Formats: sequence, structure tokens, C-alpha cells
Amino acid sequence: MILEHADGEPILTLNPDQIWGLLERGRFGRLVVVVGQRADIFPINYAAAPDRTLVFRTAPGTKLAKLAINETVLFEADHISVDTAWSVTVRGQAQWLQRTEEIEEAERLELRPWAPSVKDNYVRVTPTEISGRHFQFGPHPERELGEGSEAG
Repeated sequence: MILEHADGEPILTLNPDQIWGLLERGRFGRLVVVVGQRADIFPINYAAAPDRTLVFRTAPGTKLAKLAINETVLFEADHISVDTAWSVTVRGQAQWLQRTEEIEEAERLELRPWAPSVKDNYVRVTPTEISGRHFQFGPHPERELGEGSEAG
């Protein structure tokens, strides 16, 4: 996906279609869950579903237990190349998929665990807010010093 920056600006604020285009190509992100005053972050592999939700697999444990207490999550994905980078944030509600048809739909995304472990639980994140930025790398701009400024 080629993203055009207007007027040579190094930072582009992404629109929803651009954000989902990047999320559809990505596979790795970080999930943040908060219970009480404690925030935890988990690296996850994910898939972007056609309905513009995110799906990941997990084993029983801390992540699933925390999502049962607080379904509100934050997800972040990014990518860095030689001359560009992007970063996307998704705020949303996580739902542990229980119904057979939901699980079958999630399985069609062909999301496989990275490590050889059993991760039979699917979780869907339905966004409530998305944002993203694309960056073009380049030289640091020189500052213009006004009159009376001292160079240091």
C-alpha cells in the first residue's frame, strides 16, 4: 500500500480505509488490558476480519482471565521499513467467542499460533475508536533562529 503524503509532510494521519488496509496486511501487534490499577501488555498475532474486527487466539490463562474482568482493550500494531513506518491504535471491546458459528468464522481466518502450543480460544476485538499515522523518514529539519536568539 502506497500512502501519499501531501506537500512533503513527513507525518500522515491515516483515514479508516488506510488503517484497515495496513491491519489486513499485518500479523503481529500488542494487546493492552487493564484490571484495577494494573495495565498489562501482551504480544499477539492477529487477523483482520472482513467485518473490520480483529481476531486472535489464546490459551487459558492471564490474558483470558483479565478479558473476563475488563473487556475494554487497546491494541497497537506497527511496521518499520528503511524509509517509512506506520503505527495504528485500536480501542475496543474484546469478546471471547463461544458460539460454534463464531468460532467457525474465526477459523476461516486461518490464524495459527506461532509457538507449538494449544490455543483453542478465539477472541474478537470490536473497535470503538481507531487512529493511525504513517511516517516518511528524512533528515532532521534545521531550526530557524529568530532575532535575538542565541545559537548554542
